[in-house]
Amino acid sequence: MTKKIKFPKIFFGWWMVIAGGLLALWGHGFHTYGFSAFFKPIATELNFNRTATSVASSIGRFEGGFEAPLTGWLTDKFGPKWIVIIGVFIIGLALLLMNYVDSLWSFYLVWGVILGTGINIGLTLPVDKAITDWFVKKRGMALGTKMVFSGLSGSLILPLVAWLISTYDWRVTASIGGLVMWFVGIPLVWFVIKQRRPEYYGLLPDGASVEGNVDDTRDIITRGVEYAAGVEEVEFTVRQAMRTPTFWMLMVVNACHSLAMPAMNVHGIPFLTDWGMEQVSAAGVLAIMVASSIPTRFIGGFLADRISRGHLRFLMGGAYLVQAAGFAVFLLNQTTAMIYVWFVLYGIAQGIGIGIMAPMRARYFGRKSFGSIAGVSRLFMTPVGIAAPIYLGWVYDTTGSYISAFVIIAGLVALSGVMAFFVMPPKPPSQIGEVGKIM
Repeated sequence: MTKKIKFPKIFFGWWMVIAGGLLALWGHGFHTYGFSAFFKPIATELNFNRTATSVASSIGRFEGGFEAPLTGWLTDKFGPKWIVIIGVFIIGLALLLMNYVDSLWSFYLVWGVILGTGINIGLTLPVDKAITDWFVKKRGMALGTKMVFSGLSGSLILPLVAWLISTYDWRVTASIGGLVMWFVGIPLVWFVIKQRRPEYYGLLPDGASVEGNVDDTRDIITRGVEYAAGVEEVEFTVRQAMRTPTFWMLMVVNACHSLAMPAMNVHGIPFLTDWGMEQVSAAGVLAIMVASSIPTRFIGGFLADRISRGHLRFLMGGAYLVQAAGFAVFLLNQTTAMIYVWFVLYGIAQGIGIGIMAPMRARYFGRKSFGSIAGVSRLFMTPVGIAAPIYLGWVYDTTGSYISAFVIIAGLVALSGVMAFFVMPPKPPSQIGEVGKIM
C-alpha cells in the first residue's frame, strides 16, 4: 500500500503576502518606477519641460498625504479587502485613460490624481495592514517578502515598461498595464485578501497553534494580544501614539530621508540619459539599483524580527547613512563607474530601510491602529514627497544639472541617519483599550 505524502499546511497569511506582493510588483512597476521610463517620451510628445512633467508624480503624493489618514482609519475600522479592490480598479482605469491624454491638465488629472489615488489606496496601507494583522513574530519576514516583490518591479517590470515604450509607444504600454491590473489584480484580491485579523477566523498570528478549547471570538482575540505581548508589542490607539515623542521623531527622520526615493525614481532615467546612456540602458541601471535592494528588503525584515525593539533604531540609522555615502561616492568622483557604485550602495541600504520601517512601526505601536498611525504619519510627510521631484526638475531647468540638488539630498539623508539613533521605543500607554477601538 502506497503511503500518501503529506505536505505541510501553509498558513493563510503567506498567501496574502504573495497576493500583496504581486499587486505591488505590477502596480509599482508602472507607477513608482515606470514613471522614469514614461518621463521623457511623454514630455517630448506633449512638449512639457521637466518641472511640469515632474509635477504629475507629486500630485499623487500630495493627495496621498490627505487620503492616507482616511484610508488608514477605514482599513482599521472595516478591514482592507474592499479598499484594496477599489484601489486596484482605479489603477487599471487610470492606466487605460492614459491613452487619451493630450494636454498638461489631462496628464495631471489621469496620472497625478486618478492613478495616484489608486496606488495610494490599493497598494500601500491596506495591504500592509492586512499582513501586519496576520503576523507578529514573523512580521518582518512577511513584510520583507512583500517588499521583495515591490523591488522586483524595478528590476523586472521597469525594463519591460521601457522595452514596450521603445517597441510600441507609451500609450499602448499604459493600456497593457491597466488591463493586467483589472483581469489579474481584482480576482487576486477577491479570493485572497481577508477583512480581519486571524483571530476572527479561529487562528493565531504566524500560524501559531491554538492550545485547548476556545470559548468564543473574544477569547481567541485575547490570546492573540497575549501572544503579541511576548515580543513586547503593545496596542496603541492613534491618539496615544501621537502623544509620544517617538511618533514625531520617527516622522521627522522619515521625512528627511524620503526626499531621496521620489527624486531617484522620477529623475533617475532622465539623469542617466543626460549622461549619455540610451533609454533602455538607463532603465537597466535603475533596475540594478532596485535589484540591489531586493535581498536586503528581506534581510531587513528578517533582522527586524530578531532584534530587540530598543536596537531597531540603530539598524535604520545605519542603513540611511550608507545611502548618504552612496551619494557622496559619486559627488566626490563624478564618473560613469561611480554611478554604478552609487546606485548599488543606495539600493542595498534602501532595501534594509524599506524592510524595517513597517515592522518597526508595528513593534512600537501594535497592530490595532497600524493603518491609522501610518496614515497620519504620511499626512505630515507629504510636503517632502511633493517637493523633491519638483525641486530636482526646477534645479535642472534653471542650471542644466542635477548635481546641486543631489548634494542637498545627500546631506538630508545623512541627517536622517544620525537622528534615527535617537528614536527610542515609546513607553506603554497608561490605559490599553479594546482591540476594536482605534481612536
